[in-house]
Amino acid sequence: MATKSTIFKVNLQIADIDHSYYADHALTLARHPSETDERMLIRLCALALQAHQLQDVCGGDGTLAFGAGLSDPDEPDVWLRDFTGQTRLWIEVGQPEDKPLNKACSKSDAVVLYAFGQAADVWWRGIENKLSRLKNLQVWRIPAVTVHELVQLAQRSMNLQATIQENTLTLGNDSCVVTIEPIRWK
Repeated sequence: MATKSTIFKVNLQIADIDHSYYADHALTLARHPSETDERMLIRLCALALQAHQLQDVCGGDGTLAFGAGLSDPDEPDVWLRDFTGQTRLWIEVGQPEDKPLNKACSKSDAVVLYAFGQAADVWWRGIENKLSRLKNLQVWRIPAVTVHELVQLAQRSMNLQATIQENTLTLGNDSCVVTIEPIRWK
């Protein structure tokens, strides 16, 4: 019998000062059996960092949600779709190959990738040239030290506050706060 995904409920309050976006999001995260808490929380951070696009790109008339992620490699980790169903933003986390990113760039107006982990720098040096021609792709690096701190926030039920100011995300709850400064690679 296959192991089922673990469900996490998140109440996320976002205060994105950089983009004047302030909203509460009630989210359900399904963590695939092979997914770590670190990767799951990076997906959550990616959503928080890009949530302003809901207003900026769709004028508030769209859907920002988690995709199937590891369960379906043809779906993004997070997506933003407008009211017509068009994918306006495709968000990936990790260190994917260039072919899935090429495919994502052809299916969406914009693609944002958040790379993380100890091997991210090596991965980037090997793939950077292959991704240079993708004009609608942004690549960000989440520092490894920060990723390990995020695990402290993982609980089946989370109430989190996310503040984004000067491209820095501060994510926390009543007992723990983690500061994440993504580094733009592309």
